[in-house]
Amino acid sequence: MKVYTKTGDQGTTMLLGGVRVPKHALAIDTYGTVDELNSHIGLLRDSPAYASRKEFLIFIQDRLFTLGSHLAVHPEHEGKMKLPPLFDADVTKIEQAIDEMELQLEPMRSFILPGGDIQVSHCHVARCVCRRAERLATALHETDPRHERAVVFLNRLSDYLFVLSRKISKELGAEETPWKPKMEE
Repeated sequence: MKVYTKTGDQGTTMLLGGVRVPKHALAIDTYGTVDELNSHIGLLRDSPAYASRKEFLIFIQDRLFTLGSHLAVHPEHEGKMKLPPLFDADVTKIEQAIDEMELQLEPMRSFILPGGDIQVSHCHVARCVCRRAERLATALHETDPRHERAVVFLNRLSDYLFVLSRKISKELGAEETPWKPKMEE
């Protein structure tokens, strides 16, 4: 099978099940952003600071692939496709990881500017892409209520990525820069 089919040259693509939609359709934008997020998680997984979390990051990537496959199914084909399920336990597993990291962190007293180390910055970029995927999934959920688990998973994952960025900062000895709003010139 060739990588290029030329069927998308007119600005459409096919959802799972065979329905053609514009490439700018909300479902396409949503699962495309989930795919982008998955690539950022891969970048984290390949970074030395995240070596001890490799298996957990692979778990997240697997769940993102599953989530993307659900987003890529046209509603009329939902019951006809054999897809791996999304589980409530996936969210619970992320919450447990957040709770474990937070036990080792100082409480936040202000907003934190993203940065401090390039490996921390990569995590913040992943968090921002995750928030975008969440916003898109929320919009999609308004018209297609099948995607509630996607919204919850992405919301919790963005929380995880924020706490992970703080934990990696601490492990690397990177400075967390508090945001100090400039009130005067």
